[in-house]
Amino acid sequence: MSEIQNKINKLIENRETARMGGGEKAIEKQHEKGKFTARERIQMLLDEGSFEEFDMFVTHRCYDFGMEKKHTFGDGVVTGYGTIDGRLVYVFAQDFTVTAGSLSLALADKICKVMDMAMRNGAPCIGLNDSGGARIQEGVNALAGYANIFQRNVMASGVIPQISAIFGPCAGGAVYSPALTDFVIMKKNTSNMFLTGPKVVKTVTGEDVTQEQLGGAVMHTTKSGVAQFAVDTEEEGIALIRKLISYMPQNNMEDAPLAMCTDNIARLEDSLNEIIPDNPNQAYDMYDVIKAIVDNGDYLESSATYAKNIITCFARFNGQSVGIIANQPKFMAGVLDINASRKAARFVRFCDAFNIPIVTLVDVPGFLPGTTQEYGGVITHGAKLLFAYCEATVPKITVTLRKAYGGAYIVMSSKHIRGDINYAWPSAEIAVMGASGAVEVLYAKQLAAFTDAEEKAKFIAEKEQEYKDLFSNPYNAARYGYIDDVIEPRNTRFRIIRALQSLATKRLQNPAKKHSNIPL
Repeated sequence: MSEIQNKINKLIENRETARMGGGEKAIEKQHEKGKFTARERIQMLLDEGSFEEFDMFVTHRCYDFGMEKKHTFGDGVVTGYGTIDGRLVYVFAQDFTVTAGSLSLALADKICKVMDMAMRNGAPCIGLNDSGGARIQEGVNALAGYANIFQRNVMASGVIPQISAIFGPCAGGAVYSPALTDFVIMKKNTSNMFLTGPKVVKTVTGEDVTQEQLGGAVMHTTKSGVAQFAVDTEEEGIALIRKLISYMPQNNMEDAPLAMCTDNIARLEDSLNEIIPDNPNQAYDMYDVIKAIVDNGDYLESSATYAKNIITCFARFNGQSVGIIANQPKFMAGVLDINASRKAARFVRFCDAFNIPIVTLVDVPGFLPGTTQEYGGVITHGAKLLFAYCEATVPKITVTLRKAYGGAYIVMSSKHIRGDINYAWPSAEIAVMGASGAVEVLYAKQLAAFTDAEEKAKFIAEKEQEYKDLFSNPYNAARYGYIDDVIEPRNTRFRIIRALQSLATKRLQNPAKKHSNIPL
């Protein structure tokens, strides 16, 4: 056998060794936990045969604590590029079979390289996280590795889409990279994210808490809002990434890809003419409205179980990707609070960064009152949503279905904060506040003078009706041009599609600046 053939055989052997990661026993252990390996995950994520791997033969550069005897090809992360539905993406998948996927400087350099390439070539970057954290043997070098990744996350923010999937542990400094990305997906029961683990919590605060309670998928998608999606299986999580990517452009200089639309753009939805209850205090389900107007009733909701009083989702109109923000009257009457404001503001800013038009469906009675909200800074958090809408330059279409009261009316993409096309249903009520509250303010002196309860009730009823006659319809706002048109509810889909078509060539730029100072 020739020398060159020996070298080729050695290459093939080394490749096979690298593909085995931490070896058969470690792979079996991973499978026993119900987890896939890094390469198996990448294989599921990318189009068949499209993956091109980088840095397969990288090893760590640590010689302390016996690490000089432990060198594994790839050093705990698999990196490279491939395609999803034919579109270029870059990916890194931490390999728990190699030193528990712990982060060394060499491992971080591999991730940084793939992130740099994603930025240079204008393609999404997807991280599949499953790591024991910093490699303690490397000390400050491991911390430097994390910092290098975080810096790239920040530089890539708003330039290329970044998606993180958490399929195993993610603790300490490791949590900040996913937190800096656009969307976080967590698998129930096997994934977690926390800065300090249960043992440290117990030592410092005396609290007894499990890993799942402290940083599990359910907690982060219902209480903290750190993650946007919780999935039951890794297969479901990977299918979700593929679907999520389909709504996004490759980068901030492009538009999202158009999908084939098989749904009639002029489809009338008679159910919408009947969906608003006669009683203004009665709820209805905003999901029914969304399903009725988007292409084939199909949408992808982000943060579905967090701040359920507002809905944020991706959908399509005539094949065009849009972001929908909608108040949900079925939950807390659709009121805006701290969590709803933060959730919606983040979604608005993502859509604006990546040229995705925003459709806002409004039915909001105001901001949630109370000391809990005021002490928690609802003013600042509400200002985030206001800031996000004011800053957004993408096409903005607003449909007011029912209530739009007070500051919440302004915040929800009103004409005054550069809403492009603002429609209202005949059931729309646009005012400073509801009728009963307004009468209490407007006629406080007269009400205080009443001695007869029956006469007082009659007076209140008359004045409330006067107020309703003036504001419990959209025509007062339309009179000033704040509403562009009052539309028939069943025709909403067609009117939104026509509006999107008319705004396809919209050009709007904000003043030149280093960056804005959003109220944080």
